Order: sequence, then structure tokens, then C-alpha cells
Amino acid sequence: MAGSRLPRQLFLQGVAAVFMFAFASLYTQIPGLYGPEGILPARRTLRPQGKGRWQQLWETPTLLWEAPLLGLDTAQGLELLSLLGTVLALGALLTRPLRHPLVYLLLWAAYLSVCQVGQVFLYFQWDSLLLETGFLAVLVAPLGLPPNHKQAPQGRPGGVSPHEGLAFWLVRWLLFRLMFASGVVKLTSRCPAWWGLTGEGPSLDVRQCWGLCPALTAHLSPAALTYHYETQCLPTPAAWFAHRLPVWLHKLSVVATFLIEIAVPPLFFAPVRRLRLAAFYSQVLLQVLIVITGNYNFFNLLTLVLATALLDDTHLAAKSSTSRRKRTPSSWPKALLAVLALLLELAVYGLLAYGVVHCFGLEVDWEQHVIRSRTTFTFHQFSQWLKMVTLPTMWLGAASLAWELLTALWRWVQVRGSLQKLCAAVPLSVLGTATVALFLISLVPYSYMEPSSHGRLWTGAHRLFGTVEHLQLANSYGLFRRMTGLGGRPEVVLEGSYDGHQWTEIEFMYKPGNLSRPPPIVVPHQPRLDWQMWFAALGPHTHSPWFASLVLRLLQGKAPVIRLIQNHTPSYPFHKQPPTYVRAQRYKYWFSHPWEQGRWWRRQWVEEFFPSVSLGDPALDVLLGQFGLQDKSPPRARSSSNTLSQALHWIRRQLSPLEAPALLWGLLGAVGAIKVMQALLGPQSLPRSKEEKHKPASQEDSVAASKQASPAPNISSSSQTPRRKKSP
Repeated sequence: MAGSRLPRQLFLQGVAAVFMFAFASLYTQIPGLYGPEGILPARRTLRPQGKGRWQQLWETPTLLWEAPLLGLDTAQGLELLSLLGTVLALGALLTRPLRHPLVYLLLWAAYLSVCQVGQVFLYFQWDSLLLETGFLAVLVAPLGLPPNHKQAPQGRPGGVSPHEGLAFWLVRWLLFRLMFASGVVKLTSRCPAWWGLTGEGPSLDVRQCWGLCPALTAHLSPAALTYHYETQCLPTPAAWFAHRLPVWLHKLSVVATFLIEIAVPPLFFAPVRRLRLAAFYSQVLLQVLIVITGNYNFFNLLTLVLATALLDDTHLAAKSSTSRRKRTPSSWPKALLAVLALLLELAVYGLLAYGVVHCFGLEVDWEQHVIRSRTTFTFHQFSQWLKMVTLPTMWLGAASLAWELLTALWRWVQVRGSLQKLCAAVPLSVLGTATVALFLISLVPYSYMEPSSHGRLWTGAHRLFGTVEHLQLANSYGLFRRMTGLGGRPEVVLEGSYDGHQWTEIEFMYKPGNLSRPPPIVVPHQPRLDWQMWFAALGPHTHSPWFASLVLRLLQGKAPVIRLIQNHTPSYPFHKQPPTYVRAQRYKYWFSHPWEQGRWWRRQWVEEFFPSVSLGDPALDVLLGQFGLQDKSPPRARSSSNTLSQALHWIRRQLSPLEAPALLWGLLGAVGAIKVMQALLGPQSLPRSKEEKHKPASQEDSVAASKQASPAPNISSSSQTPRRKKSP
């Protein structure tokens, strides 16, 4: 019976890596985003309202309330949390003893604290996904050092604790909610691009992207069918080449997206191990293709981390074919189960193939050597289907969870000795209760995608969710809801001038601007200002209040904000003297044609996005006052003799010359180098004594004997069965 110890360790390492990237990426941007001279100073978000300390902490759960006790302002507190989070996550990534529930609880609390003051720049779904995944890691992480898997602890068959893998099931449920909801909302949004299969991949949508899907005309030109790669926020160079793929292949990839996101996720709970592995590799394929063509920071890595819940120890151990042949079932009940599992697997694959062909009208045109596709169902039919399957998917999750609980209870019954039984009952009871509670809480945001099902949920689940909603223990997801930028990607270009007549463009490091500059590769870093500039371009500037504050900081020549635009100061055109006037223009950008050598983009002016303003301009003052962005209360001065503050300033000076992607890749390189050194110098590389050489064989025999004694079938879907891994 395959266990989940290796997938759990892989999951914990992956969560630590994502936390490291998230904290380090944010750290590089704190002065420009949240500092006293930043776009949205964080000190404005934490204003004591005369409430008790614990009530204040519960309503706005952030450790930054305690920053003044350390002699730090809110922005410096953010820096301290980000640095500590990076170091702690790095330690958990490198050393197993630090993969402890307390460590992941600190990481989760630190990131939750950051999100409480992050405002619009931290309103992305992957930030919520990281918080939810991070809290699950608290439950998945072992309380102490894991026992040697070659030696069974006294009273525990095969060395497996009853509660092992129970909380890990929630990771699989989170992955299901993320992928299934992301596929469903593409169709419930009524975006014609998705219904017409005119998008060749996902176009990002987050909480602040409201109703921005452009209306499509009745007849779309072939060029309009291939616009996603050039309209996503930060495309990669590979996106330029993917943009040139045939239209029929773009449409077919949309069909594949619906298949992977809607039809495949129920297989996460399949009783047949090979079905779960097939579902795993389909998710990996989708995420890898997204990584190649788009800079989606740590989101795709986080999704891959969640997908580890679909793996098992046997698959990760990659045992030889000889050992596999030894495990071939010999008794007729096992042989019968194997045949039934194979038949079920073939039936599922056949059903998926039939459903795709039927729902999307797949036809092979042998003359033109293409595969034609179209949506054969209506919005009403899909809505009725969604009503029919939403509650059953919840019951599917409940049934899978029930199996996990029964499996854990069966393991507890097998524990020998009264004291051992009592000791095993405590973590089993705690984790079992927490798992059931989190599952009930998650049903509420999951049901948002289908209103009638949401209203039929148990009221107790609604009350429980309302109590902890502000902790973001469970969130609703609907990534890549709508296609944007039909007819060209809208792009805001800032311009500065000294006289109001000669204007110079202000080029950003990452977002499109210069027509000759190739798209960058910045993953896993997220330049949050560049992302918000992309959202700002989708509507009027009044929908993005922070933009007026950005203009103000550029007029004031604030260095922290300038570093968000150009880390290399001489590359900023107004580094010697701030511009007297600043304005913004809206353009439409397209990828260049293959024959336009030396150019990656072409563009066309559309309209003025933000009027020309200067310091003291009444129009600018009105906007700042309207959005509450005026500097009425200057920050309180902190003592320069504060040792902690001086240390933070020193670290900032040392790291500021580095661009964020270089810093993150440097961290990754350091992790790789340390891992190599650990492998070369670790105790496993030393020759074993004669006694040790003979010891594993007998231990393996005892483990094999305990496996044969186990009544659980090989096709079980429990987290300790032949298998195994969400959000993150």
C-alpha cells in the first residue's frame, strides 16, 4: 500500500520555496509601494481606533501592530517581516527539522500580516492561495522529526501514524477547487472569447478585474483569434512565437484547457492510482506551458506544489521494474481488482474522449490537415449542467474525506498497546476535527460559482466561514475568467516634460513600452506596479486611484518609486531633476510581424489616459483628496540610534543595487548549491558497516509482511494508498 510521506515532504519543501520567493520579491518593492515616500504608504492602513489590543488584532490580524514597540514604522515592520519570512522559508527548504508546524504557522502569520496592509498591490488570487496553502502546511507538517521509514515504531504497523496524510487530503481538495472553479468561471462569465474558443490560453483575472471582457463582433477575423499571448500582463519571448501558431491549434488548446480544468479534476479522487497520476501530469503540462509563455510569478509553482497531493511514495521512489514485478498480485482477489481497475481506467478515458468530441465538435479535416473545433452547447445548457454537478462534487469531496477518516481510524485500531493507542488518539482527533472543519468552511466560497447551490448549503457552514473569513483560511477562485484586449492590448505610457511641449517617455523595466525591447523573463518575481499598470489600462484612471499617487511621486522625484520603474537610476530619463509635468497616454500594442526585424511590438495611439499635471495643480489635488491620498500627517520620526532600524537600512543598501529577478534567482542558485553539498557530504554518501548492510533487508521483509496483512485494497483512494499529494 503506497504511502504519502515523500509527497508530503515535497509539498512542504515546495510551500517553503514559494514563501521564500513571495517574501523576497515583495521585500524589494516595499519602499516604493508602502514606504513613507511610496505610492500607498502602509502607515495609513493601521490607525488605532481605541479598541482593545486583542480585539484589534482579531479584526485586523497583522503583527505590524507591534512594530512601534520595536521602534519601527509600518514600512520598516514590513521589511522586517519579509526578511524574516525569507530566511525562515529558506531554512525550511534546506533542512527537515525546520519543516515544523510552528515554522509554517509563523510563515503564514507573517504573510497574512503583510496582506492586511498590502492594499491593491496584494489583491491577487495567488496571494490568497498562498495563505490558504500555507495554513494547510501547518497541519501537514509533522510535529517532530519523522521516524525512520525503515523502522516501524512500537505499536504502529509499517511505521505509519494513524493521522498521517489526513490533513494532506485538504491539499488535494484545494487543488480541485482551484482548477474546477477556474474552468467553470470561463464559461459562466459569458465571455464570447471563451465560448467561441478564440482564446488560446488563460487570460488573467483577479478580484479587481470587474466585467472587463470586451464585446466581440459577430464575425471575427482570423487575427482576432490569436490575441491572448500578446495581451497577457507580462508575456515572455516564447509568447511571441506561440502567437504565430495556427488558429486551429489555438482553438484546440482552449478545448484542452477546458478538459484539464473541468473534466479532469474529479479524477483527483479516483480510486485507481493511474487515473490520479494521469490527472497529475495533465496539470503539470498545463502549468509548464503557462510558465513558458507568461510571467505569472509564483502562481504556477504554487499550483504544481498543490499537485503533489496526487502522487504517492511508490511513484516518487521510482523503483525498478524488477521490484514492480515482485509486487504483481498473485492471489485471485488481487488479480480481479487489477482487472476491474484497468477496465475502469479505460472506461474513464473513453468517456473523456467521447465528451470532448461531442461537446466541442472535433472533426479532422484531412484535406487541410487540421482539427476543427466549436462549442456545441449553449450557456443555458451549461448552467443547467453546473446546477446538476455542483452539489455532487461537494458530496464527492465528502465521500473521499470520509474514506480518509475511516482509513485513519482503521490504522488507529491496529495500534498495539493502550498507551500507544491513547497517544495516537490525540493527534488523530485534533487533525480529524480540523480537517472536517476546514472542509466545511471551504464549501462556502466554492459554492459561489453556482448561486442556487450556495443557498442550499448548511447554515452552520456559513456561520463557521463568516467567523474566520478575515483569516483567509478558505477562498473562492476563478482564475483567468475573461479575455481582455481584443483588437490590441491597451497599454498606459507615462510621459514627463520640463516645459510642457517636449515630452519624454518613462519606460518601465518589465511591462511593454519600448518597441524594440524583447519581453522579459522575471518569474518567480512579481513586479506589482507593472501588474497594476496592466489593470489600469483596462479602464479609466479613476478606476485606479493609486495612479494619481504614482504621478505625484514622480513629480516629487521620490527615489523609492523611481526604483520600481528603473532600478538602474541612469536609465530613468529624469534622474537628475524631476519632471515639471507628467501625463499618461493610452496605446494599443500588438506583437510585431516576422518581417519587422529588430522590433517585438508595434503600437497605435488611442487617447489621453491622464491629463498633464504639475505639483500644486488643483486637478491633481482634487484627485488625491477624493481618494484620501494626500500627505496630511507626515510620518513620525524614528530614532536613528535604533539598532534594528540601522540594521534594516544597512541590508537595504546592500541589496538595492540588485534587480529583483537576479536576487530571486540568486537565492534559488544558493539553494541548489547547498543541496549539492548536502548530497556530497551527507552521511548517506559514507560506506555502511557490515551490520548496516544486512539491516535493511530484514526491515524491508517486515514492512512487506505488514503490507500483506493490511486489508486495504490496492485501488484505495486514501492518502496512504498507492498514490501520492493544492495552493496552494
